[in-house]
Amino acid sequence: MLDVKVDGPVTVLELQREDRRNALNLELCQEIHHAVDAAVESGTRAIVVTGRGTAFCSGADLGGVYGPDFLQALYGMLHRLTKVPVPLVAAVNGPAIGAGTQLAMACDLRVADSTAKFAVPTAKNGMAVDAWTIRTLAALAGTGPARRLMLAAESLDRDAALHHGLADRAGTVEDALAWAHEIAALAPLTLAHNKLVLNGTHADDAAIEASFTAVWESDDVREAAAARSEKRAPIFRGA
Repeated sequence: MLDVKVDGPVTVLELQREDRRNALNLELCQEIHHAVDAAVESGTRAIVVTGRGTAFCSGADLGGVYGPDFLQALYGMLHRLTKVPVPLVAAVNGPAIGAGTQLAMACDLRVADSTAKFAVPTAKNGMAVDAWTIRTLAALAGTGPARRLMLAAESLDRDAALHHGLADRAGTVEDALAWAHEIAALAPLTLAHNKLVLNGTHADDAAIEASFTAVWESDDVREAAAARSEKRAPIFRGA
């Protein structure tokens, strides 16, 4: 259901429910949650999330059970992705519908292939998404596109998503993986701090101040200074 591959400092998570266009059910949400935690615990520097086949994620599995257990698993997973200190790159290799758009937004950066499409059609199925989803969509794509998606059940194709900021780059899974490797070479504590502030609705001022101090007191600051004087690329350890 979920394939996990380690490519040096990058972990790749591939949704593998191709027969259901990688729709999320309770078990897959739990697997993603656990795999991300395990990757972070193992010391991975970046994570790529993608789907097998022609879809990134077609949404919540309409053949599944919609109840408190599924909702807890879905939102527990999405919100966990925003909180882990490691950057996540969504390789949106096809349609990302409903929970698929949510999954892409829970990642920090989005690389969209030519067939990518984003939509949150809750108005068509009588469902609802949480406030985080709607506010994040508006923050990324702008209030106008967010209103069209949420109030008129419209969608954004790859080019529109790039234009409005919902997607960051055009490219394939391979392009997303290459970008993740570039990110993995950057200073981990700095990236963790930046992500904490960018997703800071869950962080208090004390946590942000502690993160800021940890960066400035780290060996990586001294390594960067040494690398500059020695005219070489720094090797960051995350300490």
